[in-house]
Amino acid sequence: MKWLETPSVYHITKDELYELDGDSFHFLKKCSTSDGCTSANSAFVDYCLEEGLLTAENASATSHPLLIRAPEPSLRYLELQITSACNLRCKHCYIDENGRDELSPRQVRKVLTEFEEMQGLRVMITGGEPLLHSRFAEINELLPDFFLRKVLFTNGVLLKKDQLASLKVDEIQISIDGLEKAHDAIRGSGNFSRSLQALRHALDAGFDVSVSTMVHRENLADFDTLERMFKEVGIKDWTVDVPCAVGRLREHAEFFVTPEAGGKYLGYGFGGGIHASSRGFGCGLHLMAVMADGKIAKCTFYGDRAVGAVEQGLMDAWRKTSPVRLTDLACDCEYLEVCRGGCRFRAELSGGKGGKDHYRCILYGIL
Repeated sequence: MKWLETPSVYHITKDELYELDGDSFHFLKKCSTSDGCTSANSAFVDYCLEEGLLTAENASATSHPLLIRAPEPSLRYLELQITSACNLRCKHCYIDENGRDELSPRQVRKVLTEFEEMQGLRVMITGGEPLLHSRFAEINELLPDFFLRKVLFTNGVLLKKDQLASLKVDEIQISIDGLEKAHDAIRGSGNFSRSLQALRHALDAGFDVSVSTMVHRENLADFDTLERMFKEVGIKDWTVDVPCAVGRLREHAEFFVTPEAGGKYLGYGFGGGIHASSRGFGCGLHLMAVMADGKIAKCTFYGDRAVGAVEQGLMDAWRKTSPVRLTDLACDCEYLEVCRGGCRFRAELSGGKGGKDHYRCILYGIL
């Protein structure tokens, strides 16, 4: 049960959110108590059983999180950067140098407790490379305590077959930045085969697996093949984006693609994506990020513009964020509600706070 702007039920395993009317919400709220539930509306009960929202089996007593109204807008998605350490030096990474900052297990538990109380849905466990956290095993073991969907973001190089059985996450996202030549050009020799092997092992182990691909000059001919490959093996989501011209990409301009060359590739990808917005608002309406140094920002790109810190709490930081309203942007085309102004960080690099994401403009034929 999640009390968002609209009372809802979030199916963690299926990654689906069901909005409820008042009667349905109160009925399912009663079902979540030790008293159980009965209902004359057999059609609704049958639907809930079919969708997996209710079970006819006796469930063991479980401590459920507080069901309290979320702030508006609700914080639904959390980027949790548990470490800044990384085993690769990707040429398109937005981070100039990988440090050795990391959140302690105590800090991770504090953040996840607050996120759950704020009615959060999905936590994306990132880095750096999260598997390099010096106490990753401890963090992994505390994850089942929270009624959240846990997604592990990894480059896959360190993810071994025998490690998968112990992972307490619901989904694994692996970065694949092209076929072998293109991927290794930007991530290092031999890493395509390692990442692809990790992807296959994760699928074989029964995990939902998603893929993230960054558009760069060496992989432009690979997208049709990548799409076929990912669909054939059963990838849940494929996210395609263009890296911002910051960090190491400034030192490796040979991989940079202009909006004219790269914009159309944003039309690739499938699935629901990692986070969503709402009508009238730009990207990131329900998103916030916690950095490995304990600072909190609107997203990881805005890590240098912190709005809070772990010790002051998520709610305090969330109240200091300002949603991006589409009416405040320079955009006015017919695709605005679909595009939502694109990546605001990328847009600001070239056009200031209200500027346009020219890659999205190319995708929709505006430029």
